[in-house]
Amino acid sequence: MRMFTILNQSSLPKAYTQFSDEGRLSASGNRDRLVDCMEELVKYTWVMRPHFESWGDRFSERKERWEKEEQKEREGIEEEGAWVEDVKEEGAKIVVAA
Repeated sequence: MRMFTILNQSSLPKAYTQFSDEGRLSASGNRDRLVDCMEELVKYTWVMRPHFESWGDRFSERKERWEKEEQKEREGIEEEGAWVEDVKEEGAKIVVAA
């Protein structure tokens, strides 16, 4: 899951009894705690939003993307009548023309 999380939590016991007739949460310690958590979430979001791409970028997904691109390269080269040999020690590739 790629979402911001905060360490603080808040719960409302018997939440159905905590609201006024107008639908607003009644003033209480629970309400104050909930507001504190929401403020913290907003502040954390402001701080983290510019860095979202770096947190959402996973090695396993990059590896999968690289493998797909590599496979497309191999297919393109093989269609041209050449083949690819992997050199395991160096991690390089040798393209041999037909």
